[in-house]
Amino acid sequence: MEKQPGTLSRDPHELYYLRMQRSKEKMEKVKSEENLYQNKRRLKVCVATCNRADYSKLAPIMFGLKSHPEEFELEVVVLGSHLIDDYGNTFRMIEQDDFDIGSKLHTIVRGEDEAAMVESVGLALVKLPDVLQRLHPDILVVHGDRFDALALATAAALMNIRILHLEGGEVSGTIDDSIRHAISKLAHYHACCTRMAEQHLIAMCEDHSRILLAGCPSYDKLLSTYHRDDYVDIIKSWLGDKVKDQDYIVALQHPVTTDIQHSIKIYGLMLDALISFNKKTLILFPNIDAGSKEMVRVMRKKGIEQHPNFRAVKHIPFEQFIQLVCHAGCMIGNSSCGVREAGAFGTPVINLGTRQTGRETGENVLHVRDADTHNKIYHALELQFGKRYPCSKIYGDGNAVPRILKFLSNIDLEEPLQKTFCFPPVKDSFSQDIDHILETQSALAVDLGGTNLRVAIVCMRGNIVKKYTESNPKTFEDRMHLILKMCKDAVQDGVHLNCRILGVGISTGGRVNPQEGIVLHSTKLIQEWSSVDLRTPISDALGLPVWVDNDGNCAALAERKFGHGRGVENFVTVITGTGIGGGIIHNHELIHGSTFCAAELGHIKVSLEGPECSCGNQGCIEAFASGMALQREAKRLHDEDQLMVDGMEMKLSEQITAAHLISAARNGNSKADAVLHKATMALGAGIVNILHIVNPSLVILSGVLASYYQAPVQHVITERALFSAQCIKVVKSDLEEPALLGAASMVLDYATRRTY
Repeated sequence: MEKQPGTLSRDPHELYYLRMQRSKEKMEKVKSEENLYQNKRRLKVCVATCNRADYSKLAPIMFGLKSHPEEFELEVVVLGSHLIDDYGNTFRMIEQDDFDIGSKLHTIVRGEDEAAMVESVGLALVKLPDVLQRLHPDILVVHGDRFDALALATAAALMNIRILHLEGGEVSGTIDDSIRHAISKLAHYHACCTRMAEQHLIAMCEDHSRILLAGCPSYDKLLSTYHRDDYVDIIKSWLGDKVKDQDYIVALQHPVTTDIQHSIKIYGLMLDALISFNKKTLILFPNIDAGSKEMVRVMRKKGIEQHPNFRAVKHIPFEQFIQLVCHAGCMIGNSSCGVREAGAFGTPVINLGTRQTGRETGENVLHVRDADTHNKIYHALELQFGKRYPCSKIYGDGNAVPRILKFLSNIDLEEPLQKTFCFPPVKDSFSQDIDHILETQSALAVDLGGTNLRVAIVCMRGNIVKKYTESNPKTFEDRMHLILKMCKDAVQDGVHLNCRILGVGISTGGRVNPQEGIVLHSTKLIQEWSSVDLRTPISDALGLPVWVDNDGNCAALAERKFGHGRGVENFVTVITGTGIGGGIIHNHELIHGSTFCAAELGHIKVSLEGPECSCGNQGCIEAFASGMALQREAKRLHDEDQLMVDGMEMKLSEQITAAHLISAARNGNSKADAVLHKATMALGAGIVNILHIVNPSLVILSGVLASYYQAPVQHVITERALFSAQCIKVVKSDLEEPALLGAASMVLDYATRRTY
């Protein structure tokens, strides 16, 4: 048979051989992939829990490990006060959570004094080697600063078992600091909660690449479950049917092991103050530290367990405890829960004594460090009870567990076990850029203008990561709905953009009470915008702290953090836009005034007569020099057919603006030039008045007219200011978005520096 042109013919035996060869290669590839999968051994993680408090932090991680059986093999070891009847036999809640407990170690030597704590550590060190040798984990997860945890870390380190330490780098009072830092030095890996804790670990010469800024794991559960519908039933089950939301107190006080007698005295004073305050109180027994036995004796001597206003309990399940703290009128004591978890709800807290000294706290915490009298504690209760504060996320955003699981999965067991320390400590920086560890700390900035509503994600360096713009609705309801929608969209986008949103800053026109987050009086450009509480609905909807200030003050804050005002002790920012506004920075701080109308620079009178201002007066700077004033004069000249000159072009449909007036003056129009000269003199005279009152070292002009006004205003200062003020410079702002950057700076400054 003849071959067809352009075709190839092969021997049948050759074709058969090729098919067999390809089949064999395919089978070998599949077998290789199966072997690769089988050779990827699961990471064996041992989680050791010592008490009810550390279990609330470890449980979310344990659930996360258990939900990924293809990657992790979970072992659970229980020791410490979990196994003591007087402290509620809390190991049962671990079993109720359906975890298999691999080992239960009775390690507590009773006595509740310093010697008993030492003996308990020794007993744990005797028992732990057998358990760790039998389980042979790849990683041991240890939490916090308890003496039990120190025994765990010591045993694991000596047995060459890698250690992941949670919540290292934090600072508090008592012996806990020393124990916490000792565990950090034994640990190979760290999952810390705050930026400050991370910096402390770096300063302790820990390896950057082994530090994870995760947030507190308890926040994952806390932020996802505290909006429960059954909270009323939980309150009633613990405190009775008559107790209402925010009408009770949660008390939790532990011994201070470095000053036991003084802490027992404070405990007695706290109980006396609570009895006098006469509110229903849920009081938890103290932990097992030295001095706890004496504290329980004080409680029983005062008859707290029989008192009708008190309910004394040894243990409350964490999910229910969250609800009780969230809806309490106040929390009092020295528990870390008060300075950490309670801030996420805005619950008012009274922190007694020195046990939490150095902790980062939100503004919800009132410290009574020298709690030496009953009256002092009672007065603190009067100040705090029933208040509500902005929600704080200093210690986490609800995404700690996914970060920790990813961190664990990336641990290379082939790396040398021996720790290496980084000497000397590295220079502080905004971000360590470890791709699977650190997110960019960012703020959500909102700018409410007369025309547009803008929202932006702004990072610590002042870069705008993403911006959203919509027309500003005319009604209050539509405006609030749009603000919440845009903020929620931005928060969701922030997750994908690797940005951790620390809070929301809002810049708006009008007079604002920044302490309460309320717009007191609005400008005419924004309708239905007076007596508006912005903080509460936005904070409640987003679960983030919210700051509010007017646009002039925000422009000054933007310059202080990102612009010409950086490092300048005293300066004034003047906005020259549609209106005239600004802000005053004195001694590095923004001046608000007694009724929040300081720095209303546009309403400084420079003439007893003059044109009418939007505020109702005559002769204000804004009536002469604002964009609206220049537009008004440009329209007047245009209507009189005296605006256009040779060299100017304008379409028939084009709207007359201040830009046309400036263009006419530059092209030789004497009437336009006269208007601008009067505007410049008015603005210059107003700024001279400011120089003579607050005497700043710098004036920063911001807004669309800044480039035009800069040189003429400098000339007016040189001619009309007092000799000692004539040298003060006027500069044009380099910031493109001062309102957004100023709103962001409120968040970035305050959300990252709260140390009390």
